[in-house]
Amino acid sequence: MATQFVTGISTEEDGFKAGQAAAQQAKQKLKEAREPHLAVLFCAAQYDYAAVIRGVKSVAGEEVPLVGCTAAGQFTETDVVHSGVACAFIVSDTHLFYPGIGTLLKNDPIEAIQNATQSLPQEVEGHPHRSAILLIDGLVGKGEETVLAAASILGPTVSFAGGAAADNLNFKETYVFNQDQVSADAVSICLIASRSPIIITVKHGHQPISPPLKVTKAKDNILYELEGRPALEVWKDFLRERFKAKGIDIDKLSDLEISTKVLLQHEAGLMTGTDEYKIRFPASCNPDGSFNFVCSILEGSVMKIMDSKVEDQIGSARHAAELAIQATQGKKMAGALIFDCVCRAMILQDQFKKAVQAGHEALGDLPFLGFETYGEIAMEKGQFSGFHNTTTVIMLFPD
Repeated sequence: MATQFVTGISTEEDGFKAGQAAAQQAKQKLKEAREPHLAVLFCAAQYDYAAVIRGVKSVAGEEVPLVGCTAAGQFTETDVVHSGVACAFIVSDTHLFYPGIGTLLKNDPIEAIQNATQSLPQEVEGHPHRSAILLIDGLVGKGEETVLAAASILGPTVSFAGGAAADNLNFKETYVFNQDQVSADAVSICLIASRSPIIITVKHGHQPISPPLKVTKAKDNILYELEGRPALEVWKDFLRERFKAKGIDIDKLSDLEISTKVLLQHEAGLMTGTDEYKIRFPASCNPDGSFNFVCSILEGSVMKIMDSKVEDQIGSARHAAELAIQATQGKKMAGALIFDCVCRAMILQDQFKKAVQAGHEALGDLPFLGFETYGEIAMEKGQFSGFHNTTTVIMLFPD
């Protein structure tokens, strides 16, 4: 077999044992007794991350390249957990893997990407297709800047996908992994040289409910004004009647209730000049009516207020998987990495497993490893590329 993609998942409380158990579960699925060529690891925030990595490598082998990050939830084709460890092993005769890491991401995303990629090959004989897994600290607020830096430095022929590390909604510290290194304020990358192209698809489940609204005042990740008015007042104007129909007076909600009942279901859709939108999550509101987003918001940009229904969130996961399978054009695939926003899990609550199952059904019997992110990354020709929130990104590996 040219490529094998196998997964394991564990909820052991001890970090080393959890990593070891997930890795053993994955390795038992290998059809041949071979060392993995790549280990991908996602784990919950309560662990000693170095111990988890040691546990995985005790099974995979000390020299096996490893990339990963902390998460808000982990899932494979067999289970969805929020207090556990999940990993995938890839063994391949057609893919080669090259890890790298860059730190001080918040200060200078370009330099961080340069440092992460400085030892990566520009080309690999016999492997004409290059792609990458890109994982970033989810709390530095530099998602879009990092994706643009990576696109510029890796070049137009390299497609990549990934996500922003999470910490089970604690919003305190997120970390990326690369080899034995555990780092905050960093970017972890794995360049993949392959004989066949890797497939990347992206889809969200949102529809606009407002006209275009211009950002007239913003700084970093804070949106102050739309069309010259406080952002919160604009949101309320377009949502007041909708909430009234539910028996809710939006003007009497507290800031916390605005965040949990209004902003989560009605995020911002950044207009891009196409019929698609980049979803932006306003994580909280301030007393002055401004919003705190999880990535930068630029003055002069244009957005719409979006609506998000449970059935559309489940449907978008299925659609992303269907698009991925369509793109294979009948060629055999080995498995997939899935980057799914924690906001979708917050919207879906107990039905998040239904969204994972919907994607599973569309992917057929393919194994997959995924995590709930603080932002999703997709850069692929013909796809809706960039940094996203409340979106599903699928990275499909050919056999």
